Amino acid sequence: MMGRGEAGIDSVEIKVHPRQANTQAGSSPNPSQFQSQSVFKNWVPWLVPLFVVANVAVFIAVMYVNDCPSNSGSCVARSLGRFSFQPLKENPLLGPSSSTLEKMGALDVNRVVHKHQSWRLISCIWLHAGVFHVLANMLSLLFIGIRLEQEFGFLRVGLVYVISGYGGSLLSALFIQTGISVGASGALFGLLGGMLSELITNWTIYANKFAALLTLLCIIAVNLAVGLLPHVDNFAHIGGFLSGFFLGFVFLIRPQFKWINQKTCPPGYIAPPAQSKHQTYQYVLWVISLIVLIIGFTLGLVALFRGVNVNNNCSWCHYLSCVPTSLWSCKLQQVYCQSMELGSQLKLTCLSNGKSNMYDLSNNDSSKLVAFNMPPPVTTGGVVGAVSWDVVQVEVDS
Repeated sequence: MMGRGEAGIDSVEIKVHPRQANTQAGSSPNPSQFQSQSVFKNWVPWLVPLFVVANVAVFIAVMYVNDCPSNSGSCVARSLGRFSFQPLKENPLLGPSSSTLEKMGALDVNRVVHKHQSWRLISCIWLHAGVFHVLANMLSLLFIGIRLEQEFGFLRVGLVYVISGYGGSLLSALFIQTGISVGASGALFGLLGGMLSELITNWTIYANKFAALLTLLCIIAVNLAVGLLPHVDNFAHIGGFLSGFFLGFVFLIRPQFKWINQKTCPPGYIAPPAQSKHQTYQYVLWVISLIVLIIGFTLGLVALFRGVNVNNNCSWCHYLSCVPTSLWSCKLQQVYCQSMELGSQLKLTCLSNGKSNMYDLSNNDSSKLVAFNMPPPVTTGGVVGAVSWDVVQVEVDS
């Protein structure tokens, strides 16, 4: 039987039989015939904690650049100086302004497509809209990522995290053509998707298979349902989850049980023969997943840089990100600016954050200036709760 210990160390209880020459007829079996050995390396996690530190450091840097006292009329926690937060009516998550996030690398489809800033597809997953946003995502990353890194190592988990974040940004850019998007939620959903595919491809090593599968599916369903609320980028969640799901079949694969028995069998004992390291279905899933990932990312990038708005070809897809109810609307909130003409100049003041600018009216065209001064709406995301594997089941830490 093979299981995962309480401390997260993978071990296999190997039952083997001694060779005929080493056993006398009628002799009782020796306890040493039953061996318990560690067959999977237990990695020391360092990359996931480094990701957490990097995200927090980036958030501090964004707040430094934001400098609320110099750019807004009123700030929250003004005693923090330039690290103080934007007014709650502008950013209830306790964070910077949307214009600062846009300047620091938030996902903006117009800049990605028309200004060749494709790096925003990666930079946006390191940005967060506020203290509550970064805190929720980083706690989830610690609970989910550390256990995965202990089992599979920094390289495979790091690739799943970054590529899934990129996949989430790509799908978000194809559907959300206005406003900006920030957050590591696409990458976090990629880890959840990787956990699901890892459970499927390594199905034989779990005891309570269906309990683990049902619990994980419930967690994923709850988190995707939260993404139906307004101002939550559920397309990043879906894109990250699908990317991580297929990446799990590629990177998070375990050898079959017979092969482990054969490789860890002590001298003088024989184990059931294993013709290959992995089972046939694992190879099939590996090939199919790799093909799907290559085709999906290629088609997505081609559609993005050709300026395709997928919503035009899918009239119902917008419901995947927000479902309107009597309690809220899915329409983007309008931003109003107050104008005051002073001679040949126009003074515009944004009512949400108090920012104001002066514009020259010599060209008698102020209509474009109003649109230019409006801060873009921000969509964010995050994972509710966290997941960790334990022996034969999934635990939820809230």
